[in-house]
Amino acid sequence: MNDAVKNLLKESMWDLATCANGEPNVVPVAFKDITDDGKLVVGDVFLNTTLQNIADNHGRIAISVYNPKTLEGYQIKGTAEYVTEGELVNTFKAIVEKTFNGAATAKGALIITPEKTIVTTPGADNKKEL
Repeated sequence: MNDAVKNLLKESMWDLATCANGEPNVVPVAFKDITDDGKLVVGDVFLNTTLQNIADNHGRIAISVYNPKTLEGYQIKGTAEYVTEGELVNTFKAIVEKTFNGAATAKGALIITPEKTIVTTPGADNKKEL
């Protein structure tokens, strides 16, 4: 994953897309990060359908990230695993609890291993795999 993709992932919200039994699901996420080894992590606050779809679909997930002003964008496809304890979960719990003044917390974290990054920016590179 190149620096342009990483920077956009750090600066923008993400949309997570999953599908199971022919029923697609997409959710915006704000509690997210990139690990030093390039994995994408998402704090689970309201991901019930997403988690069920991941369980039913062998962990398959897609992420869309874009800048609405410049139209720079990428789709990242990969495999997700779910964890309910550890440093990542504790970090998300603290952030979510602070954001919602204790009214909500993170229940776990999705750890996504990217397998493909595809350009969605309009232009000559659209649909190009990086």
